[in-house]
Amino acid sequence: MEEAVAKKTKRSVLKREKIAARKEAARTGAVTVSLRNVPTSPRKMRLVADLVRGQRVSKALNILKYEPKAGAAKIEKLLLSAIASWEAKNQDTRIEEADLYISRIWVDSGRILKRLRPAPQGRAHRIRKRSNHVTLVLDSMKKANAVETVEAVEEEKETK
Repeated sequence: MEEAVAKKTKRSVLKREKIAARKEAARTGAVTVSLRNVPTSPRKMRLVADLVRGQRVSKALNILKYEPKAGAAKIEKLLLSAIASWEAKNQDTRIEEADLYISRIWVDSGRILKRLRPAPQGRAHRIRKRSNHVTLVLDSMKKANAVETVEAVEEEKETK
């Protein structure tokens, strides 16, 4: 009778195991970097972010190097920072073998500085100086393909 009753693990033990698993995934998983309070409007920065979303790192660097928009230089610097972070995290793997790509990039609105500009006849017009936050996630193409193949195998097992 005692064998039939499964031993219930404590909630604190489960929580600790979940945190350890999350830390392990962060150590080996994708690299996330962010750039905060960039003094450019989010709309202008999104145009540049859309150019490099989903691209391999080498191609994205080439695109950003020759893009004339002001936000391109900031995103290029952010991408180089992400590459350095990835190298620090995965010291045993070479970048060429990892086949890195930009898995996600998004631009959020930052704080807005509100200023007043004199207008005709004693009035004032409000000027809103926008800023943004850019977040970039760098991942390995080989790991992403491995995850997709594992998911496909699991789906095939479920259908059989």
